Amino acid sequence: MAHSHSTRMKHGHGSLGGYVVGFVLSVLLTGAAFALVIGRVLPAQTAIIALAVLAFVQIVVHLVYFLHMNLSRDQRWNVVAFGYTVLTALLLIIGTVWVMHNVSMHMMSR
Repeated sequence: MAHSHSTRMKHGHGSLGGYVVGFVLSVLLTGAAFALVIGRVLPAQTAIIALAVLAFVQIVVHLVYFLHMNLSRDQRWNVVAFGYTVLTALLLIIGTVWVMHNVSMHMMSR
């Protein structure tokens, strides 16, 4: 039974403390984003950049504390698969925006 527990911890399963830290960080980041928008603390352009930074940090918190992704040798394929997924999603989104922009520009010229 003890061997099973140590093997489980070796494969990246988190502890209660890790989940609590991740949850608290997630709540704080979400609260900061809501406060930023509701309080209108920053000008619109700066607020968008701040929200993007908060969103990125929130993604990192979720990846590290809940999905247990790190740069260790055991997680290498998970990180590669995640990187491929992000790259594919970015290509899809950027390509779609580019095509829609070009369609819009060509439709406006007629």
